Amino acid sequence: MANLNQLELQNLRHLIGAHCTIEKKLNFYAQQCTDPQLKQILTKDAQDAKTNKDKLMTFLG
Repeated sequence: MANLNQLELQNLRHLIGAHCTIEKKLNFYAQQCTDPQLKQILTKDAQDAKTNKDKLMTFLG
């Protein structure tokens, strides 16, 4: 793990929180969606947001 300063840690925390919010909203939108093609796109984008969030969390240790 790299040694992170306070600013980097704060930025990382904000990025993780944003990706978490995006994931939740996209999953919610996908559940509400009736168009199968759009539902698939939203679900994939939600999964991508989760993957990116998980990658960012590896910097925390």
